[in-house]
Amino acid sequence: MANNSNEDFRESLATVDKSGKRIWLYPKKVKGKFFNYRQIVAYSLIAFLFAAPHIKIDGEPLLMFNIIERKFIIFGKIFWPQDFHLFALSMIGAAVFISLFTVVFGRLFCGWVCPQTIFMEMVFRRIEYWIEGDWTKQKKLNKQPWTREKILKKTLKHTIFWLISFLVANTFLAYIVGADKLWEIQTDNPLNHISGLIAIVIFTTIFYSVFAFLREQVCTTICPYGRLQGVLLDSKSINVAYDYKRGEKRGKFRKGEDRKAAGKGDCIDCKQCVHVCPTGIDIRNGTQLECVNCTACMDACDFMMESVGLEKGLIGYISEEGIETREKGFQWNVRTIAYSVVLLLIVGVLGYLVFTRNDFESTITRLRGTTFQKLDNHKLSNTYNLSLVNKTNKEVTVTLKVLDGKAEIPPIQYDLKPQIELKKNFAIIMDEKDFDKDKGKMYITIGVYENGELIDKIRTTFIGPAM
Repeated sequence: MANNSNEDFRESLATVDKSGKRIWLYPKKVKGKFFNYRQIVAYSLIAFLFAAPHIKIDGEPLLMFNIIERKFIIFGKIFWPQDFHLFALSMIGAAVFISLFTVVFGRLFCGWVCPQTIFMEMVFRRIEYWIEGDWTKQKKLNKQPWTREKILKKTLKHTIFWLISFLVANTFLAYIVGADKLWEIQTDNPLNHISGLIAIVIFTTIFYSVFAFLREQVCTTICPYGRLQGVLLDSKSINVAYDYKRGEKRGKFRKGEDRKAAGKGDCIDCKQCVHVCPTGIDIRNGTQLECVNCTACMDACDFMMESVGLEKGLIGYISEEGIETREKGFQWNVRTIAYSVVLLLIVGVLGYLVFTRNDFESTITRLRGTTFQKLDNHKLSNTYNLSLVNKTNKEVTVTLKVLDGKAEIPPIQYDLKPQIELKKNFAIIMDEKDFDKDKGKMYITIGVYENGELIDKIRTTFIGPAM
């Protein structure tokens, strides 16, 4: 916590005035080392977002999440509802990972990887700077009357915003239906897909509204992760923080002045860290819910420190404990060790289940509501439900055989097309003399063969007359 006795800033949001009216933010354009690194990460992720639906592995997209058909493809491997336990475990692993990551690195995810931050700061804000200019020019433009210049600039900006949003909406649709199917829809008569077109326009408008109007409100008031960090952070968590031990007492820079002798810290109170902040906070007040760890204040402060000949790093990645002890870097504690152990166990189990996952799944159950049937040739018959799921991209031939030897399945084979679930009924026949009438039921084992190779064994019951 910064050495600041005035805690009034914690009682309100930086983007809302006392009357409850929103304060529109005009962050200053950022330049610097960390911003350059963030650009590399952001544009790499954006390129992956747009490219992934079009990249194929063995004829399947790299990523697809077809909720309608309950079909999911991750790195070319197809997952069906039968693999739900893998998704459940993945969600648990993700929750633990988020907790661990936040405990250790604070909201680093928000500043570097979060789609909201990436699109806002690296796409929409860049376009805004290009059309309307830096923060002072934007303020001036918004205050002036609706002149020809203002109308042209605003129309151009919002048109580009909406077109980008439309492109993103179509990209998300490609993740759901696949790039090939999306192309068929796009090249077909729009009237044949009017409901889909309406849905895309609605999603586009929502996406556009978030980045054109809602903006930082997503991070400061809507996103639950911001609230979560207040519970998870501790004094050892690494955050973007102001080194108040070094920076206080603040004072304006005077050339040739001995700041130490004058009782001043290294903070020259230039407020550049405030001007560049996309959520409108003053990082010098300490760790705040609104901070997304975007490093903009770090770049701005480093530039000013270098300009006046002071050491850089007054604002940087450091923990509260690190500021107090003057020891930078990550320190292990009981909580981070516990999270790490649990996370490694979950990742290990999930990895084992994924790599040992069968590409073919079979289920056999007795047909509900039926009993045994007596045939004319002193044989007994039971009817069963068969469910076959082919998770691969190749067609397979499936046959069934009773492995116990006392029963038989009439010769039958199932030609299973790629990526399909087949449900059929079949009968198992047994000589009445081989049936155990003392118990009224017997357990039998059925072998499932794929192209002549045994791939599964299923144990079920065969019922008949009892003594």
